[in-house]
Amino acid sequence: MKTLIIDRFEENYAVCEDDDGKFFAIEKEELPVEATEGDVLNIDDDGVICINAEETDNRRNRIREKMLRLKKRSETV
Repeated sequence: MKTLIIDRFEENYAVCEDDDGKFFAIEKEELPVEATEGDVLNIDDDGVICINAEETDNRRNRIREKMLRLKKRSETV
């Protein structure tokens, strides 16, 4: 299984990044309809793509916490 994160959408493609920092373009029509930027995708050995909702939520929460810490730090300067 391969894991990718949707970085952005460009025209008919989702530009996705893997854990090694490599980018891949996947046609939008191959993605689940509800896929959005920042979603974590799992691609199984048969090429079936699904959103890993739990990992997506974990990543978004970590990013939100980092942003809050940065905001607090900038307010003290």
